[in-house]
Amino acid sequence: MDLKTKKPPVPADTHDEVDRWIAGVMPAMNSVVSALDHLIRDHLKDARFAIKWGKAYYGCPQFGWCIELAAYHVSVNVVFLNGDKLHKPPVLGDASRYVKIKSLEELESAQLLAWIKESCGMPGWRAD
Repeated sequence: MDLKTKKPPVPADTHDEVDRWIAGVMPAMNSVVSALDHLIRDHLKDARFAIKWGKAYYGCPQFGWCIELAAYHVSVNVVFLNGDKLHKPPVLGDASRYVKIKSLEELESAQLLAWIKESCGMPGWRAD
């Protein structure tokens, strides 16, 4: 996705909108999305949240939007909006890189955690 031509989401005042989005995710992926949400929030300081285009966005005022979650029937895409700048970036995608998560066990990956930590601590998608 070419983010340069798109307008970033407007942050919500609370996490409520993301909670509603998580509740509406396919039952098979609900626990995966919920666990990813907690994992991202554990590593994002001064977190901001939004829902746009049917996806959840995570960011902070300092860096902008860094992670997008897109839930499907059999997987959840964890999109690193600053992915091409990550150390050893995921292979899927272009400037935004992503991984497909299909189970809770995949959340135990040291590499996934490293990408989340790194993405949450560097500039991402901003309007400016």
